[in-house]
Amino acid sequence: MTTATQHEVQTDTPFALSHLDVLEAESVHIFREVAGEFERPVILFSGGKDSILMLHLALKAFHPAPVPFSLLHVDTGHNFPEVIAYRDRVVAQHNLRLHVAHVQDFIDRGVLRERPDGTRNPLQTVPLLDAIEKGRFDAVFGGGRRDEEKARAKERVFSLRDEFGAWDPRRQRPELWSLYNGRHAVGEHVRVFPLSNWTELDVWQYIEREGIELPGIYYAHERDVFSRDGMWLTAGQWGGPKDTEPVERRLIRYRTVGDMSCTGAVDSDATTIRAVIAEIAASRLTERGATRADDKLTEAAMEDRKREGYF
Repeated sequence: MTTATQHEVQTDTPFALSHLDVLEAESVHIFREVAGEFERPVILFSGGKDSILMLHLALKAFHPAPVPFSLLHVDTGHNFPEVIAYRDRVVAQHNLRLHVAHVQDFIDRGVLRERPDGTRNPLQTVPLLDAIEKGRFDAVFGGGRRDEEKARAKERVFSLRDEFGAWDPRRQRPELWSLYNGRHAVGEHVRVFPLSNWTELDVWQYIEREGIELPGIYYAHERDVFSRDGMWLTAGQWGGPKDTEPVERRLIRYRTVGDMSCTGAVDSDATTIRAVIAEIAASRLTERGATRADDKLTEAAMEDRKREGYF
């Protein structure tokens, strides 16, 4: 083969994006589309890895301008201190506006009642809808991914919610050719999921590539935990452990982060991103299926909560 022929072959080869570049481009497009279609979008931000990834992508989408959205966190009062500290540090670092809806405030006013099992995750719906109404938010970014749980797999990228915040699967709109329909009536809003097509492995590979900082509890560390329903839970003000649940010091990490009362840890020695990626690649359980007790309350727990206005 001549040198000229070799050159022709090389220049005729089409440029191909990596799968992470494709996912990033799709998410960035979604953020920009929402900025163009809606008046008051907000990003749900808890300090968990998916919301951290969303914020990172939003910063990229509008750089060098600031992110044109504020952040919203529904605080159960039973969050991991490391995660709340991370949340506040990131908000200050990027000069962002954070709205916090406290579940405890609604309990104190008698609007909500504590559950016998101590978990407050199912109590987040009312504070969330109240914050959306008061903030007049017409688009709400969530970090849900289709690989997490079967109810989430049904979601479109733009998910219309009625005036009560409820989700109706019959009102899902087609999204052919990545064309998103943000039309909504007064009082309605749209939940937007820019990470819909990402997997847990994609998230971690992208975090490694971009050098994104996460709260330390996503990596293996020693912690006092107790076993309940096949999961390692952390003791806290929410009520655990019982007298029959001995506390152990174990080397664990968290795959997903939420209310301490229903977020389980996994045994792990993965102290680095590369070790976490290898661990996830070998796992046969989704992160929520393995570590979230609130999704195990009933067979359709997440589906029910979506219809009520959560997620």
